[in-house]
Amino acid sequence: MRTRHLMALFTGVLILAIILPISLSIWQAARQAKMQFYRELDDYSNRIVVRTLQVADQAREALREADAHTGSSCSPEHLLMLRRIAYTHRYVQEVLWLLNSVPQCSSLEDHSVAVTFPPPDHIASDGYRTWLTSINDLGLNHQMTAMASQQHMVMIDPISFIDVVPASEEKIHTMLFGLDHLKMVISSQPLPAKVWQRIKDPHLNMLTLDNTVYRIQRIPELGSGIVTWSSTLPLQQHIRQQLIFWLPAGIFTSLLATWLLLRLLRHLRSPRNSMLDALNSQAIQVHYQPIISLQDGKIAGAEALARWQQPDGTYLSPDIFIPLAEQTGLITQLTEDIVRKIFADLGPWLRQRPEVHISINLSVDDLRSPILPTLLHDQLQHWGIAAEQIILEITERGFVDPETTMPVIAHYRQAGHRISIDDFGTGYSSLSYLQKLDVDTLKIDKSFVDTLEYRPLTPHIIEMAKALNLTTVAEGVETESQRDWLRQHGVQYAQGWLYSKALPKESFIQWAEDNLHAH
Repeated sequence: MRTRHLMALFTGVLILAIILPISLSIWQAARQAKMQFYRELDDYSNRIVVRTLQVADQAREALREADAHTGSSCSPEHLLMLRRIAYTHRYVQEVLWLLNSVPQCSSLEDHSVAVTFPPPDHIASDGYRTWLTSINDLGLNHQMTAMASQQHMVMIDPISFIDVVPASEEKIHTMLFGLDHLKMVISSQPLPAKVWQRIKDPHLNMLTLDNTVYRIQRIPELGSGIVTWSSTLPLQQHIRQQLIFWLPAGIFTSLLATWLLLRLLRHLRSPRNSMLDALNSQAIQVHYQPIISLQDGKIAGAEALARWQQPDGTYLSPDIFIPLAEQTGLITQLTEDIVRKIFADLGPWLRQRPEVHISINLSVDDLRSPILPTLLHDQLQHWGIAAEQIILEITERGFVDPETTMPVIAHYRQAGHRISIDDFGTGYSSLSYLQKLDVDTLKIDKSFVDTLEYRPLTPHIIEMAKALNLTTVAEGVETESQRDWLRQHGVQYAQGWLYSKALPKESFIQWAEDNLHAH
């Protein structure tokens, strides 16, 4: 993956690492608050259902006990039994004896008000009948829930069905209603009319309306329904409470993820990774600077120079990335990549122009590479190019340890390659054993060419090369006066901006062909 693509991906991941944990913590805080809100509402609604069933079961139990009486109706014994039933059953307020749906006596009065009860609001599957009624022996205008068997009736205060303390700190309201006629039995607070209209839907279990959540449950065996509801406005306070825990956790996670990603970024942006990415993405190109004969101006060859193109189109100086490749252990891989590109660029052309050579720079590490000799041999065979057309340039540092490097150089010479000392003169110690080196060409460094008239060492280098029968090439020739001086002193070849800068393959081939046709 190219570095810019990787960096774009990394930037996106970094942004997510900063935003996502905090966003998730806020989302989780809101989620927990909502879950708690709905859990408390559901819990309260379920407790109301349980209470309603408990009250109904107790009413049935009281009726069964009353129906078990076999003595005379409304006798002192009968009345005492009714009073005992009312006394021992928590939710039963009164027990009555009926004759043809007309109360005759009760646990409160020996003689009840003779009022005929209307048809029941609901008849259960077990035969028990229920009413919502204000009929009582005390003359009170108070709605009661009545449940009756064939002979007895119990009166229950509707508040018993919903007299449950919420576990929540927030206010939760509830209402008990009849399913058959949608009649309210008891409510802790008036239910809005538009909610009444909605709960007619038998499939509706949950409703959110006007910042309020309504929970609807139905008890078909009792013909009853229960609505519990609570405002969602306090949710914001609950969310803030949850944030006290979740937000620090999110911030910590975000900081930890950011720290880890920044460490990864430093690794990805390390010099070695940058160089490795450039090699893998083919960002390093090869340009060719012509080497010209000073006698007739004809091209003799070219030096292959690596160029690392940056994303903005500019080129990074080899003085920067070549030492970088050496320091990061990638110089051999870089050289192998350059060799492949040279043959891919110029293979067919070099086969047609056997008089032209290409100089390739080798580092000290390249001399230790077991792959490079084989690579050169295979490429020469593949393209049908003579080995003498590939000159290997080695800097003076490559000869510091002659016991190691000289056998390698000898192997290259036996294969047919010519050897050149690059940037000669930058290490004065080399002068003392130049005559011991098995080389063909000596390249005079640009620093000597720039100061030809002021550095007496340059003529000495040239004379020594002549004495050793070495070909000389001057680097960095930029003026005609430099050219003329070098030619007068016997230097055979030169390269520099006086002739041409380093060119891409197409431009170089065109330049070389024009030069060859002109000579």
